[in-house]
Amino acid sequence: MDSRVLDANSEALGVPVSGLMDAAGKAVSSFLETNYPGSNILFVCGPGNNGGDGFAAALNMDPERVSVALLKKPSEIHSDIARERYSLLECPIQMYSKDLLSKATVIVDCALGTGSVGKIREPYRSFIEDCRNITSTIVSVDIPSGLGSDIFISPKHTLTFHDVKTGMSEENCGEIIICDIGIPDDASRIVGPGDMLRYPLPSTGSHKGDNGRLMIVAGGPYYGAPAMSTMAALRTGADIVRLFAPESIANIVASYSPVPMITQLPGDHITEESVDMLLSESNNYDAVLVGPGIGRDPQTVSAVRSFIERCKTPLVVDADGLSCLPDHIDAPSVLTPHKGEYMRNWEDADPMTVSAIVGSTLVLKGKEDIITDGSTTRVNRTGNASMTGAGTGDVLSGIIAALMSKGMTPFDAASVGTYICGKAGDYAFEQKSYGTIATDIIDMVPMVLKNTLG
Repeated sequence: MDSRVLDANSEALGVPVSGLMDAAGKAVSSFLETNYPGSNILFVCGPGNNGGDGFAAALNMDPERVSVALLKKPSEIHSDIARERYSLLECPIQMYSKDLLSKATVIVDCALGTGSVGKIREPYRSFIEDCRNITSTIVSVDIPSGLGSDIFISPKHTLTFHDVKTGMSEENCGEIIICDIGIPDDASRIVGPGDMLRYPLPSTGSHKGDNGRLMIVAGGPYYGAPAMSTMAALRTGADIVRLFAPESIANIVASYSPVPMITQLPGDHITEESVDMLLSESNNYDAVLVGPGIGRDPQTVSAVRSFIERCKTPLVVDADGLSCLPDHIDAPSVLTPHKGEYMRNWEDADPMTVSAIVGSTLVLKGKEDIITDGSTTRVNRTGNASMTGAGTGDVLSGIIAALMSKGMTPFDAASVGTYICGKAGDYAFEQKSYGTIATDIIDMVPMVLKNTLG
């Protein structure tokens, strides 16, 4: 899990990031003292908390044999806790230059930490390239700088905190040593405010459609469910949401809002007649939500099962769509059953087993939402007892589908989506108490985004 997420979740659980940084520094310095006693050690530090871990480690060591190289000016150090530890350093401090690498026996990589994607920019890129042609031992802190992007450090050792991070292996990290720095187990087990750091923020230069194109296949005997899923997806930040619904209800849904686009399907329920068209259209979208309000007409069940089985676009399957599941789903997908739907499909089977067999991330909705992809399981605790009313599940599926359309993995979208929906429900409860209804939750989704994303 991303260290920034763990830090923020730990803070929310009452464990300050300052304490984690000091513990990380102690773990790094202890390793270096034990394995490289008497060596000349250079900490190469970026301006973030990964650099702060390096400052904290250097503080624990003899200032006569350690030094710090900064990749950014001191004024650019991001956090107060990292600045404080920087201000206490007594060892030599210089701005980074390539020639410093040849003067050290051990290079401690504290440049970037987690979260690197795409093309690495300067000055980090030059540092990573410089490390390719040195004989000094490289030790990376938490994760090799640049891992997950187009260029990264190849260390002899990686000291990672709490647990192995996504993408780490002995091939790209060298010897992996897991250090316990006091991060609560619940920081990774329970979805928390730190997980909102995963939300894909739009770039300043993005255009219409760059931040999520979502297709919703819904409705038939019911029109409220598709309307709520559609509006929830829009409020979550998907750029384009198009609802494909039977002509019998399309105009009713359209009367709710002029924002979503609607394509009418023939008849009063979904049939095989529409499947080929829907499959063709799905190729134009980043994600598909199928199921809200479709009913259980045998023709609909057959048609939707065929669509799910053949669809290659990432899927969220909800509500009556769960009665249309094939044995295995090939596309990246999320299933969102409540307890009754789960029991009807899988009785008392273990959710991790079901997830692995079906090939989907599973969200078992309840007082505590269980999210599993068959190998990892997390729990969401946001939400309250007022959220048992009709439509809440449609809101959740719209939120998760919107996040998937923005490029999130099924597991991350399911985790963050349950948190957003439950938190929006908590905000709604503050105003409406037990009179909270599904549309109140939709209205509060932007408030969750505002309070957690800024």
